[in-house]
Amino acid sequence: MRGFVYLIVFFSFFDLFSQLPIMSPFALSLGASPFLIGLVVGMYSFSNTIGNIISGFMTDKKGPFIILLIGLFTAALSLFLYSFATGPLSLLGVRFVHGFMEGLIVPAAFTFLANRAEESKRGKSVAISGAFVGMAAIVGPAYGGIVAAKTSTPFIMAVNGGIMLLLAIAAFFVLRTFTYVRKHSTEQATHFKVKYLFHHPGMVRAFAGAFFLMFSQGVLALVLPLKVDALGFDTKTSGLLLSTFGVVAILIFLLPINRIFDRVRPMVTLAFGISLMGVAMLLLSQLEQLNYLYMAMTIYGAGFAFLFPSINSLLIDSSSAEFRGKAYGYFYAFFSIGVVAGSSVIGFLDLTYKGGFMLTGVILLAVALYALMGMKKNRAIDKSSLVG
Repeated sequence: MRGFVYLIVFFSFFDLFSQLPIMSPFALSLGASPFLIGLVVGMYSFSNTIGNIISGFMTDKKGPFIILLIGLFTAALSLFLYSFATGPLSLLGVRFVHGFMEGLIVPAAFTFLANRAEESKRGKSVAISGAFVGMAAIVGPAYGGIVAAKTSTPFIMAVNGGIMLLLAIAAFFVLRTFTYVRKHSTEQATHFKVKYLFHHPGMVRAFAGAFFLMFSQGVLALVLPLKVDALGFDTKTSGLLLSTFGVVAILIFLLPINRIFDRVRPMVTLAFGISLMGVAMLLLSQLEQLNYLYMAMTIYGAGFAFLFPSINSLLIDSSSAEFRGKAYGYFYAFFSIGVVAGSSVIGFLDLTYKGGFMLTGVILLAVALYALMGMKKNRAIDKSSLVG
């Protein structure tokens, strides 16, 4: 069962990453202006954020199975709609529907995994799920770019839709025997107040970690290609540098070192991971030789590998099963917002690649310091304080 849910996580992120190199050119081919191209790209993240939050609420109310099933079926159907996009406005509509429906999947999938993870192995479990996200980040863009060159964007999205449809059908048979835990707590979940999520120090740090993890990804996606181009290297070099951090992260996720996430408090590994990412950003701002850039991306990959399981473990430790869906809903909403914020802030400030990397590095180190300020023992949210 867990292996199948990991597969769902992989293809959800694979669908996301495969869009990255193809959506802007597709919008341009439909006659979109630069402003509309930006809207087309950003619309997915906007509606995905809404979908994440709604998925969290519905997961706690109905259970992760039914929401996961609805998300897979509707996301599959939305992917086939790209074939009917004839202009920028119709493409905007398709992007909104696609992002929203896809947003239902990930919080439900991670809630499914978290509610069935042994407490002593929850860190290893989220590390493995992180490996699947990392693999999607490496394979997805390459697949999208290569296949689009020989076919078309609607074809790629239709293939993704076909995969999602097969997963939805398989999920109906594979996961339906796994009933949702603690059905008797539905009344508590109904009266749950979201503000309490933001009162728990562990939860707040998990949300902050999610946001700034993807903030740095947004900066990296925007600024690294600019620096590589300024140094006289081609786009292939940018891809290899990004793949380097992904490969390093996957190795840490899957090798026996992943046991550290069950033995060391997540607040410690969170601070360590985001500090490594901050240092990597500062190095990227200064280094110009290619071999040193690879070294910086290796450090960034190690930081990413420590941060992702840490924030997931922190969220699990800071929540109860009855309210974990909402927690994951907001968690992945911060993911979606973070990647847009990263590229937007750097673009708005009109920083050079050096300034963009330096600012991001300083921000990440400040977040690491903030995480260490919450070193007191975290406790799960007291259920009695979450109702009424």
